[in-house]
Amino acid sequence: MTMPVPYLLKMTLPASLLKPFFLTLTYSSIALAVEIPWPDKSGPTKDGHVPAAHGEGLATAWDEETGKNIAWKTPLPEEGHSTPVIAGDMLWFTSANKEGSKQYVDGVHRETGALVHHHLLFENVDPEPLSNSVNNYAAPSCVIDETGLYVHFGSYGTAKLDPETLKPIWQRRDLPCQHYRGPGSSPVLYQNLLILTMDGVDQQYLTALDKDTGKTVWRTDRTTDYGDIGPDGKPEREGDNRKAYGTPSIAHANGVPQLISVGSRALFGYEPLTGKELWTIPHGNFNAAVRPVSHNGLLFVNTGSSRAHLLAIRLDDKMHGDIRESHIVWDRDKRNSRFSGHVLVGDRIVQSTEGGIVSCIDQKTGEQLWSDRLPGTYMATPIVVGNRVYYSNETGQSRILEIGDTFKVIGEAELELGIQASAAVADGALYLRTKKALYKIQAEASSNN
Repeated sequence: MTMPVPYLLKMTLPASLLKPFFLTLTYSSIALAVEIPWPDKSGPTKDGHVPAAHGEGLATAWDEETGKNIAWKTPLPEEGHSTPVIAGDMLWFTSANKEGSKQYVDGVHRETGALVHHHLLFENVDPEPLSNSVNNYAAPSCVIDETGLYVHFGSYGTAKLDPETLKPIWQRRDLPCQHYRGPGSSPVLYQNLLILTMDGVDQQYLTALDKDTGKTVWRTDRTTDYGDIGPDGKPEREGDNRKAYGTPSIAHANGVPQLISVGSRALFGYEPLTGKELWTIPHGNFNAAVRPVSHNGLLFVNTGSSRAHLLAIRLDDKMHGDIRESHIVWDRDKRNSRFSGHVLVGDRIVQSTEGGIVSCIDQKTGEQLWSDRLPGTYMATPIVVGNRVYYSNETGQSRILEIGDTFKVIGEAELELGIQASAAVADGALYLRTKKALYKIQAEASSNN
Protein backbone atom coordinates (compact mmCIF):
# COMPACT_ATOMS: atom_id res chain seq x y z
CA MET A 1 0.00 0.00 0.00
CA THR A 2 1.42 3.37 -1.00
CA MET A 3 0.92 6.05 1.62
CA PRO A 4 1.07 9.79 0.95
CA VAL A 5 4.53 11.16 1.61
CA PRO A 6 4.46 13.78 4.32
CA TYR A 7 5.57 17.14 3.26
CA LEU A 8 6.70 19.67 4.59
CA LEU A 9 8.33 22.55 2.78
CA LYS A 10 8.64 23.70 -0.80
CA MET A 11 12.28 23.04 -1.54
CA THR A 12 12.70 26.55 -2.97
CA LEU A 13 12.98 27.84 0.59
CA PRO A 14 16.54 28.43 1.82
CA ALA A 15 18.17 25.19 2.88
CA SER A 16 19.43 26.86 6.06
CA LEU A 17 15.83 27.19 7.21
CA LEU A 18 15.05 23.52 6.95
CA LYS A 19 15.05 21.74 10.29
CA PRO A 20 16.43 18.21 10.68
CA PHE A 21 14.03 15.43 9.84
CA PHE A 22 13.94 11.71 10.40
CA LEU A 23 13.37 8.82 8.05
CA THR A 24 10.71 6.35 9.10
CA LEU A 25 9.21 3.32 7.39
CA THR A 26 5.47 3.42 6.69
CA TYR A 27 4.16 0.14 5.27
CA SER A 28 6.39 -0.53 2.25
CA SER A 29 7.24 3.08 1.49
CA ILE A 30 9.64 5.58 3.01
CA ALA A 31 8.01 8.67 4.49
CA LEU A 32 9.52 11.88 5.80
CA ALA A 33 8.53 12.55 9.40
CA VAL A 34 8.59 16.02 10.95
CA GLU A 35 7.97 17.40 14.38
CA ILE A 36 4.34 18.42 14.91
CA PRO A 37 4.27 20.61 18.03
CA TRP A 38 0.72 21.98 17.53
CA PRO A 39 -1.41 19.46 15.57
CA ASP A 40 -4.85 20.64 16.69
CA LYS A 41 -6.43 23.98 17.55
CA SER A 42 -6.16 23.04 21.26
CA GLY A 43 -2.58 21.79 21.03
CA PRO A 44 -1.10 18.29 21.32
CA THR A 45 -3.18 17.35 24.38
CA LYS A 46 -6.32 19.03 22.97
CA ASP A 47 -6.91 21.04 26.14
CA GLY A 48 -4.88 24.20 25.52
CA HIS A 49 -1.85 23.06 27.52
CA VAL A 50 1.56 23.92 26.10
CA PRO A 51 4.18 21.18 26.61
CA ALA A 52 7.01 22.33 28.88
CA ALA A 53 9.62 21.98 26.13
CA HIS A 54 7.75 24.41 23.88
CA GLY A 55 6.48 26.84 26.51
CA GLU A 56 9.81 27.52 28.22
CA GLY A 57 10.74 31.18 28.03
CA LEU A 58 7.45 32.23 26.42
CA ALA A 59 7.13 36.01 26.39
CA THR A 60 4.75 37.67 28.86
CA ALA A 61 4.84 41.10 27.22
CA TRP A 62 4.98 42.48 23.65
CA ASP A 63 4.28 45.78 21.98
CA GLU A 64 3.46 46.50 18.34
CA GLU A 65 4.44 50.18 18.47
CA THR A 66 7.99 49.48 19.64
CA GLY A 67 8.33 46.02 18.12
CA LYS A 68 9.22 44.55 21.51
CA ASN A 69 9.24 40.73 21.37
CA ILE A 70 7.61 40.71 17.91
CA ALA A 71 9.74 38.59 15.58
CA TRP A 72 7.54 39.18 12.54
CA LYS A 73 4.11 40.30 11.40
CA THR A 74 2.54 38.89 8.24
CA PRO A 75 -0.50 40.63 6.71
CA LEU A 76 -3.20 38.20 5.63
CA PRO A 77 -5.17 38.69 2.40
CA GLU A 78 -8.52 37.22 3.54
CA GLU A 79 -10.52 36.81 6.74
CA GLY A 80 -11.03 33.92 9.13
CA HIS A 81 -10.46 32.99 12.76
CA SER A 82 -9.25 29.41 12.56
CA THR A 83 -6.30 28.69 14.84
CA PRO A 84 -2.99 27.82 13.13
CA VAL A 85 -1.64 24.30 13.44
CA ILE A 86 2.13 23.81 13.31
CA ALA A 87 4.20 21.07 11.68
CA GLY A 88 7.88 21.34 10.84
CA ASP A 89 8.57 24.90 9.74
CA MET A 90 5.03 25.70 8.62
CA LEU A 91 1.89 27.15 10.17
CA TRP A 92 -1.36 26.15 8.46
CA PHE A 93 -4.77 27.79 8.73
CA THR A 94 -7.80 28.63 6.61
CA SER A 95 -9.28 31.84 5.24
CA ALA A 96 -12.12 32.96 2.98
CA ASN A 97 -13.32 36.03 1.19
CA LYS A 98 -16.05 38.03 2.85
CA GLU A 99 -18.78 36.63 0.59
CA GLY A 100 -17.81 32.98 1.20
CA SER A 101 -17.43 32.26 -2.52
CA LYS A 102 -13.71 31.44 -2.19
CA GLN A 103 -12.12 29.41 0.63
CA TYR A 104 -8.36 29.07 1.03
CA VAL A 105 -5.63 27.14 2.79
CA ASP A 106 -2.79 29.39 3.97
CA GLY A 107 0.73 28.36 4.90
CA VAL A 108 3.21 30.68 6.65
CA HIS A 109 6.86 29.83 7.29
CA ARG A 110 7.35 30.10 11.02
CA GLU A 111 10.98 31.28 10.91
CA THR A 112 10.63 33.99 8.27
CA GLY A 113 6.91 34.84 8.36
CA ALA A 114 6.70 34.42 4.59
CA LEU A 115 3.23 33.64 3.25
CA VAL A 116 4.29 30.57 1.27
CA HIS A 117 0.78 29.42 0.32
CA HIS A 118 -2.53 31.16 -0.26
CA HIS A 119 -4.18 28.26 -2.01
CA LEU A 120 -7.76 28.40 -3.29
CA LEU A 121 -9.35 25.10 -2.30
CA PHE A 122 -13.12 25.52 -2.66
CA GLU A 123 -15.31 27.84 -4.69
CA ASN A 124 -18.99 28.22 -3.77
CA VAL A 125 -21.56 29.44 -6.27
CA ASP A 126 -24.25 30.42 -3.77
CA PRO A 127 -22.94 30.36 -0.17
CA GLU A 128 -25.50 30.59 2.60
CA PRO A 129 -25.62 34.16 3.97
CA LEU A 130 -24.28 34.63 7.49
CA SER A 131 -26.98 35.74 9.91
CA ASN A 132 -24.61 37.45 12.34
CA SER A 133 -21.49 39.61 12.39
CA VAL A 134 -19.43 37.31 14.63
CA ASN A 135 -18.68 34.35 12.38
CA ASN A 136 -17.16 34.02 8.90
CA TYR A 137 -16.61 31.31 6.29
CA ALA A 138 -13.26 30.10 7.69
CA ALA A 139 -13.83 29.43 11.39
CA PRO A 140 -13.10 25.68 11.75
CA SER A 141 -9.41 24.96 12.36
CA CYS A 142 -7.28 22.41 10.53
CA VAL A 143 -5.72 19.30 12.06
CA ILE A 144 -2.50 17.72 10.87
CA ASP A 145 -0.66 14.42 11.31
CA GLU A 146 2.33 12.68 9.74
CA THR A 147 0.30 11.73 6.65
CA GLY A 148 -1.33 15.02 5.71
CA LEU A 149 -3.20 18.23 6.42
CA TYR A 150 -6.96 18.00 7.06
CA VAL A 151 -9.01 21.07 6.15
CA HIS A 152 -12.68 21.58 6.98
CA PHE A 153 -15.18 24.28 6.01
CA GLY A 154 -18.34 22.62 7.31
CA SER A 155 -20.81 21.67 4.58
CA TYR A 156 -18.78 23.60 1.99
CA GLY A 157 -16.12 20.90 1.94
CA THR A 158 -13.56 18.77 3.73
CA ALA A 159 -10.22 17.64 2.31
CA LYS A 160 -6.98 15.91 3.14
CA LEU A 161 -4.06 17.62 1.44
CA ASP A 162 -0.43 16.78 0.75
CA PRO A 163 1.23 19.78 2.46
CA GLU A 164 4.14 19.84 0.00
CA THR A 165 1.97 20.24 -3.09
CA LEU A 166 -1.44 21.07 -1.54
CA LYS A 167 -2.95 18.56 -3.92
CA PRO A 168 -5.98 16.76 -2.44
CA ILE A 169 -5.40 13.20 -1.30
CA TRP A 170 -9.19 13.10 -1.03
CA GLN A 171 -12.01 15.58 -0.64
CA ARG A 172 -15.71 15.50 0.26
CA ARG A 173 -18.37 18.07 -0.62
CA ASP A 174 -21.40 15.90 0.02
CA LEU A 175 -21.90 16.29 3.79
CA PRO A 176 -25.02 18.47 4.07
CA CYS A 177 -25.87 20.91 6.83
CA GLN A 178 -27.55 24.32 6.88
CA HIS A 179 -25.19 26.27 9.12
CA TYR A 180 -27.43 29.35 9.47
CA ARG A 181 -24.72 31.42 11.21
CA GLY A 182 -21.77 29.81 9.46
CA PRO A 183 -19.70 26.69 10.26
CA GLY A 184 -17.72 26.61 13.49
CA SER A 185 -16.97 23.02 14.59
CA SER A 186 -13.40 21.83 13.98
CA PRO A 187 -12.45 18.27 12.97
CA VAL A 188 -10.96 15.75 15.39
CA LEU A 189 -8.43 13.01 14.60
CA TYR A 190 -8.80 9.74 16.48
CA GLN A 191 -6.87 6.64 15.40
CA ASN A 192 -7.78 6.11 11.72
CA LEU A 193 -10.76 8.47 11.83
CA LEU A 194 -11.43 12.11 11.05
CA ILE A 195 -14.52 13.02 13.08
CA LEU A 196 -16.75 15.91 11.96
CA THR A 197 -19.61 17.67 13.76
CA MET A 198 -22.53 19.00 11.69
CA ASP A 199 -25.00 20.75 14.01
CA GLY A 200 -27.14 22.83 11.67
CA VAL A 201 -30.68 24.10 11.74
CA ASP A 202 -31.94 21.41 9.34
CA GLN A 203 -30.03 18.36 10.59
CA GLN A 204 -27.66 17.55 13.40
CA TYR A 205 -25.18 14.68 13.25
CA LEU A 206 -21.62 13.50 13.74
CA THR A 207 -19.77 11.53 11.10
CA ALA A 208 -16.39 9.79 10.95
CA LEU A 209 -14.36 9.49 7.77
CA ASP A 210 -11.49 7.12 7.11
CA LYS A 211 -8.57 9.53 7.34
CA ASP A 212 -6.67 7.85 4.51
CA THR A 213 -9.50 7.51 1.98
CA GLY A 214 -12.17 10.00 3.06
CA LYS A 215 -14.85 7.31 2.96
CA THR A 216 -17.63 7.43 5.56
CA VAL A 217 -17.11 4.96 8.41
CA TRP A 218 -20.13 5.96 10.48
CA ARG A 219 -22.78 8.65 10.84
CA THR A 220 -24.83 9.19 14.00
CA ASP A 221 -27.78 11.58 14.12
CA ARG A 222 -28.52 13.46 17.32
CA THR A 223 -31.40 11.96 19.31
CA THR A 224 -32.16 15.29 20.98
CA ASP A 225 -35.76 16.08 21.90
CA TYR A 226 -35.92 19.77 21.00
CA GLY A 227 -39.44 20.06 22.38
CA ASP A 228 -40.50 22.63 19.79
CA ILE A 229 -42.56 20.63 17.29
CA GLY A 230 -45.94 22.16 16.49
CA PRO A 231 -49.20 20.39 15.59
CA ASP A 232 -48.27 20.40 11.88
CA GLY A 233 -45.14 18.38 12.64
CA LYS A 234 -42.79 21.27 11.85
CA PRO A 235 -40.46 23.07 14.27
CA GLU A 236 -42.11 26.07 15.90
CA ARG A 237 -38.73 27.77 16.20
CA GLU A 238 -35.97 27.54 13.64
CA GLY A 239 -32.39 28.75 13.90
CA ASP A 240 -30.43 28.85 17.11
CA ASN A 241 -32.58 26.32 18.94
CA ARG A 242 -30.86 23.54 16.98
CA LYS A 243 -27.50 25.15 16.14
CA ALA A 244 -24.16 24.40 17.81
CA TYR A 245 -20.48 24.99 17.09
CA GLY A 246 -18.87 22.42 19.39
CA THR A 247 -15.65 20.52 18.74
CA PRO A 248 -15.67 17.10 20.46
CA SER A 249 -13.06 15.74 22.85
CA ILE A 250 -11.93 12.26 23.77
CA ALA A 251 -12.29 11.43 27.47
CA HIS A 252 -11.68 8.14 29.26
CA ALA A 253 -14.14 6.49 31.64
CA ASN A 254 -12.23 3.85 33.61
CA GLY A 255 -9.81 3.62 30.71
CA VAL A 256 -12.48 3.30 28.01
CA PRO A 257 -12.43 6.11 25.42
CA GLN A 258 -15.56 8.17 24.83
CA LEU A 259 -16.22 10.85 22.25
CA ILE A 260 -17.75 13.79 24.14
CA SER A 261 -19.86 16.14 22.01
CA VAL A 262 -22.00 19.08 23.08
CA GLY A 263 -24.96 19.95 20.88
CA SER A 264 -27.90 22.25 21.19
CA ARG A 265 -30.24 21.16 24.03
CA ALA A 266 -28.22 18.01 24.85
CA LEU A 267 -24.69 16.65 25.22
CA PHE A 268 -23.62 13.12 24.40
CA GLY A 269 -21.03 10.43 24.91
CA TYR A 270 -20.34 8.16 21.92
CA GLU A 271 -18.11 5.22 21.08
CA PRO A 272 -15.49 6.94 18.93
CA LEU A 273 -14.83 3.99 16.60
CA THR A 274 -18.48 3.17 15.90
CA GLY A 275 -20.47 6.31 16.66
CA LYS A 276 -22.77 4.39 18.99
CA GLU A 277 -24.54 6.70 21.45
CA LEU A 278 -23.68 5.72 25.04
CA TRP A 279 -25.32 8.40 27.15
CA THR A 280 -26.87 11.84 27.09
CA ILE A 281 -27.58 14.81 29.34
CA PRO A 282 -30.37 17.11 28.12
CA HIS A 283 -29.84 20.79 28.87
CA GLY A 284 -31.62 24.04 28.13
CA ASN A 285 -29.01 25.89 26.09
CA PHE A 286 -28.00 26.22 22.44
CA ASN A 287 -25.09 27.50 20.29
CA ALA A 288 -22.63 25.39 22.31
CA ALA A 289 -19.07 26.26 21.26
CA VAL A 290 -16.74 25.38 24.17
CA ARG A 291 -14.71 22.17 23.91
CA PRO A 292 -15.09 19.72 26.84
CA VAL A 293 -12.05 18.89 28.97
CA SER A 294 -11.48 16.18 31.58
CA HIS A 295 -9.23 15.52 34.57
CA ASN A 296 -9.08 13.02 37.44
CA GLY A 297 -12.28 11.21 36.51
CA LEU A 298 -14.33 14.38 35.96
CA LEU A 299 -15.60 15.82 32.69
CA PHE A 300 -16.16 19.59 32.48
CA VAL A 301 -18.73 20.75 29.95
CA ASN A 302 -20.14 24.15 29.00
CA THR A 303 -23.70 23.93 27.64
CA GLY A 304 -23.56 27.08 25.46
CA SER A 305 -25.34 30.43 24.89
CA SER A 306 -25.48 33.44 27.19
CA ARG A 307 -27.07 31.40 30.00
CA ALA A 308 -24.60 28.55 29.81
CA HIS A 309 -24.14 26.09 32.64
CA LEU A 310 -20.74 24.66 33.54
CA LEU A 311 -21.17 21.00 34.52
CA ALA A 312 -18.83 18.57 36.24
CA ILE A 313 -19.74 15.01 35.23
CA ARG A 314 -18.37 11.83 36.78
CA LEU A 315 -16.70 9.52 34.27
CA ASP A 316 -17.24 5.82 35.05
CA ASP A 317 -18.47 2.56 33.54
CA LYS A 318 -22.11 3.21 34.52
CA MET A 319 -22.71 5.93 31.94
CA HIS A 320 -25.76 4.68 30.02
CA GLY A 321 -28.86 6.48 28.79
CA ASP A 322 -29.97 9.72 30.45
CA ILE A 323 -27.41 10.35 33.22
CA ARG A 324 -28.37 13.83 34.40
CA GLU A 325 -29.64 12.53 37.77
CA SER A 326 -26.83 10.06 38.39
CA HIS A 327 -23.60 11.63 37.13
CA ILE A 328 -23.69 15.44 37.47
CA VAL A 329 -21.35 16.22 40.38
CA TRP A 330 -21.97 19.97 40.37
CA ASP A 331 -23.70 22.55 38.20
CA ARG A 332 -22.55 26.18 38.01
CA ASP A 333 -25.46 28.12 36.52
CA LYS A 334 -24.14 31.68 36.08
CA ARG A 335 -21.16 33.71 34.90
CA ASN A 336 -19.91 31.01 32.57
CA SER A 337 -18.19 31.36 29.23
CA ARG A 338 -20.12 31.83 26.00
CA PHE A 339 -17.28 31.43 23.48
CA SER A 340 -13.90 31.36 25.21
CA GLY A 341 -13.24 27.87 26.55
CA HIS A 342 -12.46 26.93 30.14
CA VAL A 343 -8.99 25.53 30.90
CA LEU A 344 -7.59 23.44 33.73
CA VAL A 345 -4.69 24.60 35.87
CA GLY A 346 -3.74 22.07 38.52
CA ASP A 347 -6.93 21.29 40.45
CA ARG A 348 -8.66 24.47 39.29
CA ILE A 349 -10.78 25.61 36.35
CA VAL A 350 -10.21 29.04 34.84
CA GLN A 351 -12.78 30.62 32.53
CA SER A 352 -13.88 34.02 31.24
CA THR A 353 -17.28 35.26 30.19
CA GLU A 354 -17.61 37.07 26.88
CA GLY A 355 -17.55 40.32 28.86
CA GLY A 356 -14.25 39.51 30.60
CA ILE A 357 -15.37 38.29 34.03
CA VAL A 358 -12.68 35.72 34.79
CA SER A 359 -13.28 33.08 37.48
CA CYS A 360 -11.16 30.47 39.20
CA ILE A 361 -13.15 27.41 40.33
CA ASP A 362 -12.36 24.34 42.41
CA GLN A 363 -12.65 21.28 40.14
CA LYS A 364 -13.99 18.93 42.79
CA THR A 365 -16.64 21.13 44.35
CA GLY A 366 -17.46 23.85 41.80
CA GLU A 367 -16.74 26.46 44.47
CA GLN A 368 -15.60 29.82 43.11
CA LEU A 369 -12.19 30.63 44.58
CA TRP A 370 -11.94 34.12 43.12
CA SER A 371 -13.31 36.31 40.34
CA ASP A 372 -12.17 39.55 38.71
CA ARG A 373 -12.48 41.39 35.42
CA LEU A 374 -10.30 41.53 32.32
CA PRO A 375 -10.66 44.38 29.80
CA GLY A 376 -12.58 43.85 26.58
CA THR A 377 -14.62 40.95 25.16
CA TYR A 378 -13.41 37.38 24.67
CA MET A 379 -13.95 34.70 22.04
CA ALA A 380 -10.54 33.00 21.85
CA THR A 381 -9.84 30.13 24.24
CA PRO A 382 -6.69 30.80 26.31
CA ILE A 383 -3.59 28.63 26.43
CA VAL A 384 -1.96 27.28 29.60
CA VAL A 385 1.79 27.40 30.24
CA GLY A 386 2.54 25.85 33.62
CA ASN A 387 0.51 27.94 36.07
CA ARG A 388 0.08 30.81 33.61
CA VAL A 389 -2.97 31.45 31.44
CA TYR A 390 -2.74 33.63 28.29
CA TYR A 391 -5.91 35.52 27.37
CA SER A 392 -6.41 37.69 24.24
CA ASN A 393 -9.46 39.82 23.46
CA GLU A 394 -11.32 41.25 20.48
CA THR A 395 -9.45 44.54 20.55
CA GLY A 396 -6.00 42.91 20.47
CA GLN A 397 -5.16 43.19 24.17
CA SER A 398 -3.58 40.22 25.94
CA ARG A 399 -3.32 39.54 29.65
CA ILE A 400 -1.23 36.81 31.25
CA LEU A 401 -2.51 35.52 34.57
CA GLU A 402 -0.60 33.60 37.20
CA ILE A 403 -3.09 31.19 38.73
CA GLY A 404 -2.95 31.01 42.51
CA ASP A 405 -5.12 31.88 45.48
CA THR A 406 -5.83 35.38 44.16
CA PHE A 407 -6.28 37.13 40.81
CA LYS A 408 -2.83 38.16 39.55
CA VAL A 409 -1.86 39.71 36.19
CA ILE A 410 1.84 39.19 35.40
CA GLY A 411 1.91 40.41 31.81
CA GLU A 412 0.14 42.87 29.51
CA ALA A 413 0.41 43.36 25.75
CA GLU A 414 -1.45 44.78 22.80
CA LEU A 415 -1.61 44.30 19.04
CA GLU A 416 -3.16 46.54 16.42
CA LEU A 417 -6.34 44.56 15.75
CA GLY A 418 -8.65 42.18 17.58
CA ILE A 419 -8.11 38.48 18.20
CA GLN A 420 -10.76 35.77 17.82
CA ALA A 421 -8.45 32.82 17.05
CA SER A 422 -6.77 30.90 19.84
CA ALA A 423 -2.98 31.01 20.05
CA ALA A 424 -0.52 28.35 18.91
CA VAL A 425 2.93 27.69 20.43
CA ALA A 426 6.16 26.04 19.31
CA ASP A 427 9.77 26.26 20.53
CA GLY A 428 9.22 29.16 22.88
CA ALA A 429 7.33 31.26 20.34
CA LEU A 430 3.71 32.37 20.50
CA TYR A 431 1.71 32.73 17.27
CA LEU A 432 -1.28 35.07 17.37
CA ARG A 433 -3.73 35.62 14.54
CA THR A 434 -5.59 38.92 14.50
CA LYS A 435 -8.32 39.93 12.08
CA LYS A 436 -5.75 41.06 9.50
CA ALA A 437 -2.35 39.58 10.36
CA LEU A 438 -0.38 36.71 11.88
CA TYR A 439 2.32 37.47 14.47
CA LYS A 440 5.24 35.60 15.91
CA ILE A 441 5.87 36.65 19.52
CA GLN A 442 9.22 35.64 20.97
CA ALA A 443 11.13 36.90 23.99
CA GLU A 444 13.94 39.33 23.10
CA ALA A 445 12.87 39.43 19.45
CA SER A 446 12.84 42.68 17.53
CA SER A 447 10.58 43.07 14.53
CA ASN A 448 12.02 43.85 11.12
CA ASN A 449 8.56 44.14 9.55
